[in-house]
Amino acid sequence: MSIFTPTNQIRLTNVAVVRMKRAGKRFEIACYKNKVVGWRSGVEKDLDEVLQTHSVFVNVSKGQVAKKEDLISAFGTDDQTEICKQILTKGEVQVSDKERHTQLEQMFRDIATIVADKCVNPETKRPYTVILIERAMKDIHYSVKPNKSTKQQALEVIKQLKEKMKIERAHMRLRFILPVNEGKKLKEKLKPLIKVIESEDYGQQLEIVCLIDPGCFREVDELIKKETKGKGSLEVLSLKDVEEGDEKFE
Repeated sequence: MSIFTPTNQIRLTNVAVVRMKRAGKRFEIACYKNKVVGWRSGVEKDLDEVLQTHSVFVNVSKGQVAKKEDLISAFGTDDQTEICKQILTKGEVQVSDKERHTQLEQMFRDIATIVADKCVNPETKRPYTVILIERAMKDIHYSVKPNKSTKQQALEVIKQLKEKMKIERAHMRLRFILPVNEGKKLKEKLKPLIKVIESEDYGQQLEIVCLIDPGCFREVDELIKKETKGKGSLEVLSLKDVEEGDEKFE
């Protein structure tokens, strides 16, 4: 597939270019599209599945290969495979305007999907549809950040939407079973983390069924383990306290 011509050029097609600047010079590698993310996340481990060629370029689109002396000056070695790995890990992926637009559109949709999945109208307990969340995101002029995860951005979106509409994360329903002696004291410490106590039962043990914000789950779990020295238990009854049917904007 790779052909060296007398002008020291290599012609490649369907390329994703990863670029790095070192020692005042530009170096590029040619990768297969959609493989760079897989390599960086650890899903793809075979370098030959990622690189179109183990060559380092100064310009992939023109097929201009980097000079040996420039590689040694910038990377301290002329081992092209090792240099390719460095650029692949730390370089900047080059994408066309069309690709970038498609990528941002997909991220926008993914963020809206996460928000719709995690949130409800707090008054009706009904979830919002993805289309309604997308419309609300456009109304607040939310701008997708390509270098931030969709999960992080979904949490940002929820905060911003709260200022414009009735929305909050769906509560988790939990059951605590606590030793009676520690139970009453522990309940007071748990109170700030509990949204609604649905039932309490004092018998040989204290049993509480309640709703909490999912963001507090780890803190609640750690508090129960610490205060009861492992004697208390926590059970997730439902991940989302929601009513059937979708929420609609009037």
